[in-house]
Amino acid sequence: MPGLKDVKTKIEGVSKTSQITQAMNMVASAKLRGAQEKMEAFRPYTEKFTAAMGNLSGGTEGGNLPLMEIRDVSTVEIVVVTSDRGLCGSFNTNIITAAEKLMRKYEAEGKKVSFVCVGKKCNQIFRKTGKVRAAYIDIMGTFQMFNAREISHNVSANFTAGESDQVDLVYGKFHSVAVQKPAIEELLPIKPIESDGSDASSSDEITGAYIYEPEPGEIMEVLLPLYLNVQVYHAMLEVGASEHAARMTAMDNATNACKDMISELTLLYNKARQAAITGDLMDIVGGAEALKG
Repeated sequence: MPGLKDVKTKIEGVSKTSQITQAMNMVASAKLRGAQEKMEAFRPYTEKFTAAMGNLSGGTEGGNLPLMEIRDVSTVEIVVVTSDRGLCGSFNTNIITAAEKLMRKYEAEGKKVSFVCVGKKCNQIFRKTGKVRAAYIDIMGTFQMFNAREISHNVSANFTAGESDQVDLVYGKFHSVAVQKPAIEELLPIKPIESDGSDASSSDEITGAYIYEPEPGEIMEVLLPLYLNVQVYHAMLEVGASEHAARMTAMDNATNACKDMISELTLLYNKARQAAITGDLMDIVGGAEALKG
């Protein structure tokens, strides 16, 4: 059985760790409010932008637009968005695992894979593979739209130059404070959304035809880069909110684990203290009996 001093030192150490994890939980909770409000405010914009793009692209031929050019896929680029910091449970690990599975799937099909890493955690893992073409680190704490614009411009320029035939986006999607799951979306080429005329319910929702000036093709040339910006920025917002939610949950679990350890160590301390007292009493009684003899 360990000594009283050792057990007491462990109790003090675990208590200090519990104070740290509790403070980190409160900080993550405060940051989550702002990140979640920002993400939820941007979601309707993303949905409306996507709906407008679908309406425009439905009757547009993608052959004249480089970002809508569909080719035979031999090279795939995967944009992975994670956080810069850890201590958020398995959040980053799940995203990286999803990206690795996607990489192995494409490589099994004989396709070449490269990565664009957004966030320090994914860059730390994938740079060991030698397949990282570009990395954006130390931006997830204070990112703005211009960061997403820079990333999307890099990816689209690489696509239009013929260096990649398809671009996928892997990020952590925020479902709730307790649930954040990896999401995989095809970023490039942007495929036109075909409306199904056989669907009777959809025809009931159509209230009129849209007339665009200038022509939809000219509008698409301007909107396609903006659409990429919106998709990348939306993914970064989702990861930002998910990171704080995962860290809050992880720190709460760590605090509870510290409390359990303190309870176990306190019980062990009391047992050790009782054993020490019992030993002292036995020494005293034995000495008294020896004096009587």
